[in-house]
Amino acid sequence: MAKALIGHLQQDRGFTARLAVENHQLRARIAELETLVTRLMEENDRLAVTQAAHVLDLDPDQLEMQPA
Repeated sequence: MAKALIGHLQQDRGFTARLAVENHQLRARIAELETLVTRLMEENDRLAVTQAAHVLDLDPDQLEMQPA
């Protein structure tokens, strides 16, 4: 039975080509997402630094709790 299955798969000559194309597309999408994650992490770091600088620049009077 295993030989029959292997023979069946080998008859589909386009299977390997489709698999290679899909593999290429997935790798490209992964690279795209990794680039996006890196960009978002850098942006988040910049925003955190800006927020920290803003908090440190506040007057002591502004640090008191204020009503919501």
